[in-house]
Amino acid sequence: MVKAPKINRISPLLPDEAKWTELRKIEWTDQSGKDRVWEAAARKTRSKGGVDAVAIAPILRHPSKPPSTLIILQYRPPVEAVCVEFPAGLIDEGETPEQAAIRELKEETGYEGKVCHMSRELSKQPGMTNAVLQVLDCSPTIVSDPGLTTANMQMATIEVELKEGDKEPEQHLEDGEHIERLVVPLHELYDKLQALSKEEGKIVDARLYHWALGLHWSQRIGIKG
Repeated sequence: MVKAPKINRISPLLPDEAKWTELRKIEWTDQSGKDRVWEAAARKTRSKGGVDAVAIAPILRHPSKPPSTLIILQYRPPVEAVCVEFPAGLIDEGETPEQAAIRELKEETGYEGKVCHMSRELSKQPGMTNAVLQVLDCSPTIVSDPGLTTANMQMATIEVELKEGDKEPEQHLEDGEHIERLVVPLHELYDKLQALSKEEGKIVDARLYHWALGLHWSQRIGIKG
């Protein structure tokens, strides 16, 4: 039986208990020459490549359906809510952001392929033998909450071309991951996020909302690519 997640207790985290993060005291000098102190949270898992994580903006193309994207819902204990977000994950040592994006997309959504810039390769996922996946773009290193944390990431845009009859692939979730997938037509994404944000216990991730907001306003004011 699937149970609703819940917070049992919140307490201070001792440094020797922290596996993923640490608090840092940053002593710095501002533009006027005054010495200051800043508190920040930092990941302890940053790879030698200098990038912590990758998020994926999937573009699903189907011959008889409108262009869509794929979003996920998963419970996030720090915000005590189900977060509506793009697939994402930490970059493993030795991986490029593009490779991590391909891996995370497969794990969280089931869609599988290879890093193949400006080319296309058939997916090897059972039930998706006709699917074609392509990494369209990978952003420079970006940050989302620089006043609080040193965490950074890159964002990959991945296009998946489907054919009639392609089935939704099986997820490859790790232990402890409980992720729901939602396919949303691009022209409905902004309104869908607005609706989800009004549901009790749900909150929209800023990266996804900003992406949808840019798409929404480019459509409304007629910006052409």
